[in-house]
Amino acid sequence: MGRALQTLPGRAWAAVCSLVAFIRSKQKFAEIGDLPLEGGCVLGNCRGGYRTFGALDQRRGNAVLLVPWFMACSSQLAGHVGKGRLIDGSHYYVIAVDGLGGGVSSSPCTSQTQPGAAFPTYTIRDTVEAQRRLIEELCLVRLHTVVGTSLGGMQVFEWITAHRDAVERALAIAGSPRVTDAERRRWREQGRYEAVVPTWKRAAQAALRANPIGAWRALHQDPADLARQAKCLAGTDVTARSGGSLPATAAAVRAGTLIVVSPADEVVDPGPAAEFARHAGAALLQLEGRGGHDAPATTEGPPVAGGRPVPRRMNIAGEPRFVSGMLKE
Repeated sequence: MGRALQTLPGRAWAAVCSLVAFIRSKQKFAEIGDLPLEGGCVLGNCRGGYRTFGALDQRRGNAVLLVPWFMACSSQLAGHVGKGRLIDGSHYYVIAVDGLGGGVSSSPCTSQTQPGAAFPTYTIRDTVEAQRRLIEELCLVRLHTVVGTSLGGMQVFEWITAHRDAVERALAIAGSPRVTDAERRRWREQGRYEAVVPTWKRAAQAALRANPIGAWRALHQDPADLARQAKCLAGTDVTARSGGSLPATAAAVRAGTLIVVSPADEVVDPGPAAEFARHAGAALLQLEGRGGHDAPATTEGPPVAGGRPVPRRMNIAGEPRFVSGMLKE
């Protein structure tokens, strides 16, 4: 049965893994309290959702934080945890978090005191600060690794620049330390679009594109959540605290870092991440092929890092592999 399941197409196999992991995990919440936001407002009674996998070692040194991509939740992240997946839960204590505004943690659709349009604008910095407080609630001081893809990768850049002593290693996949002007305009426009387009229309558009999963998600995602998270993404810039200097920001990073980009990425410009890697002395893995933003999961042909072939599926634990080698002590 297991071998038969592994012959499923990539997306279907990922969905099966997510379902299995979801069944064996449990949704949990941390009461973070009032969260002062970068823009000056306060997010009242902030609540952070998460799921955990594996167990802490005696030194409490094997905690891995898995952060979400755009509008993802911990039940989806669960599909990346397990033997042969991105993170092997038998080696690490994995904390998969639900991001602000994603519909599980404090969001326009879940807030009792600041619902809908009353929900304050938040940033990547605020998102990571909420995660940091959640980690404190779990009595953790330092993380073995922070891992994220796309918007999650942007959160990884925030972690290693804002909390340099709290992270030993980092894996940022298809993310960026700061969005380009074109990306900022696109995401702001996306946020405005999500705020006014009815849910049924977004679902119908996905269905017409032969994307049933997208249609299902559209029916279950709150427009205000989508708009706020798009606005958050549009403001991504971890260099702000260093006067806008990417070289200075990157040079101060202490975590052992692997940055994964696709030169053909049509969603996130890989340029800022590649430049960050150069100034931080971080390892840079460029995924060849036509997979674009989905290249980490769908790379056609062997990914290449400095001319060396690497495994198609990255894994930071288990048997020796390229990524675990990059992040090992």
